[in-house]
Amino acid sequence: MAQTPMRQEYTRDTLSESAVHGDPITQFRIWFDEVLEAGILEPNAMVLATATPQGRTSARVVLLKGFDDRGFTFFTSYDSRKGRELAGNPFAALVFFWASLERQVRVEGRVERVSETESDAYFASRPRGARLGAWASRQSEVVPDRGVLEDRLLELARRYPDGEIPRPPLWGGYRVIPDAIEFWQGRPNRLHDRLLYRRQEGGSWRIERLSP
Repeated sequence: MAQTPMRQEYTRDTLSESAVHGDPITQFRIWFDEVLEAGILEPNAMVLATATPQGRTSARVVLLKGFDDRGFTFFTSYDSRKGRELAGNPFAALVFFWASLERQVRVEGRVERVSETESDAYFASRPRGARLGAWASRQSEVVPDRGVLEDRLLELARRYPDGEIPRPPLWGGYRVIPDAIEFWQGRPNRLHDRLLYRRQEGGSWRIERLSP
């Protein structure tokens, strides 16, 4: 197969210990605000990696729906493949990649379900079609064809013509509680800047520079 040039030289910015905030969540918020200002498509898209207790991994792109000092939150079906894997091995990794800013953030940590109240509130904020879709799709289940899903959606639309749509009992939120967050800034000659925050006993954070 013919080789095509795909290498890109990263020259946009730098990342130094003296310039970052001492708290990684605050630093993430600074970067995320800059991503929003840059108008990047799907700025909250992130790769979520999970694993079975036996160590078999899987990854997919999901959407970040919130973050604060407690961690990073997303919503899905508890009975999906990722939900089943998190039930057996409650640890995960996240990756954000913002190519136009030549930046990446990696998050690792323990995962827990958010409260029922939080899940209810977010579900109620979703568009009507997305709420019906959460009922229609038994996520990760094999279906014979798309018609099955469309028929379920029509049935649910008739069941809930105007009123409130309750949250499915097997649908809700997860929070990744980080113990490590790495900020990556592309640099020339592949000598990228990598700053890793590690959570210490007592909750403080230590910043280490990693070799690229």
